[in-house]
Amino acid sequence: MPETPPSNHIDAYAPAEIAAIVEKNGVTKAAFTARKTLALAVLAGAFIAFGGIFYTVVVTDTGLGFGPTRLLGGIAFSLGLILVVIGGAELFTGNNLIVMAWASRRITTGRLLRNWGLVYAGNLVGALATALFVHWSGILELGDGAVANTARNIAGAKLQLSFAEAFVRGMLCNTLVCLAVWLCVAAHSVGGKILAILFPVTAFVALGLEHSVANMFLIPIGYFAGNESVTLAAFIANIVPVTLGNILGGSALVALVYWLVYLRPERSD
Repeated sequence: MPETPPSNHIDAYAPAEIAAIVEKNGVTKAAFTARKTLALAVLAGAFIAFGGIFYTVVVTDTGLGFGPTRLLGGIAFSLGLILVVIGGAELFTGNNLIVMAWASRRITTGRLLRNWGLVYAGNLVGALATALFVHWSGILELGDGAVANTARNIAGAKLQLSFAEAFVRGMLCNTLVCLAVWLCVAAHSVGGKILAILFPVTAFVALGLEHSVANMFLIPIGYFAGNESVTLAAFIANIVPVTLGNILGGSALVALVYWLVYLRPERSD
């Protein structure tokens, strides 16, 4: 995820400065070796999965009502992106911001797609492996099986979405996720970066939006919890539109918009 250069001033970076940093980070990420990219991507998949199981436990039998429960769950799920950004890992949804470097022609289309492909694959491996470890750990049996019931219901709700619903929810989700990453670049301190993550991520979770890497964990863990509607075909039917929506939201609605505003070369009349 983004690394900001050291700064001696307290004020957050201005949007134009953020754009330049994100573009530079995109060039750096695209140049990573395959081994480094895959290793960091597996970590990111696991980190998001940690956020996913934390969310699942926290929203189980809260008794707080619909809105407050989702708010609390969103705060818990923020752990995933906090680990990715502060711990250092490669997340597919956040890496949609590499489009800024591509739009400036500082990386090729091949380099962009190579990064996305490697990171997506690594995220999937990390999320699936963590789902398996959570299953073996017995966490799903906490609360006399209440956590397993929550996991079954979460997966079932995701599989009931239509293609259009999953796509639009994915688009809106990654708009917020990439804005969270964008705000992180503006912050100079660890505390500032965590705060920048907290509100956008809590919002997307509370709103029921769809994150492809989170679903790489939340749907399989529903299978391990006993949801028989979770099949490979059903998983693919969800993950494809969510991924496409994530790409549109992060690449077009955030990266390209900010590139047009701050980085597009000015034309002389």
